[in-house]
Amino acid sequence: MFIWLFHRISGVSLIILFGIKILTSFFLFTKENKPDWALSLHRQPVIDVLILILFTFHSIYGLRTILIDFGYRQEKKLFWLSNIVAGIISLVLIYIYFIVS
Repeated sequence: MFIWLFHRISGVSLIILFGIKILTSFFLFTKENKPDWALSLHRQPVIDVLILILFTFHSIYGLRTILIDFGYRQEKKLFWLSNIVAGIISLVLIYIYFIVS
């Protein structure tokens, strides 16, 4: 039940966060005078880290759902494996994000 609910919430959250990134990019690339609110929102590391974490867990949980649909029945083991894999990938991506920027 947790994964089902998290998958829905993370999907909607990703739509909103990507919408914020696209909207602020529009204002930053098309205007001569760049609005301060767009610049501050677009460079917000919290939004970027949230996108990384939500995208990673959302995609790994989606792969988990596909495996279950194909007949893999050890759901408890798959739950922990998907959490560990998504956590490791998230940490690596966050590390890369802060090292590069």
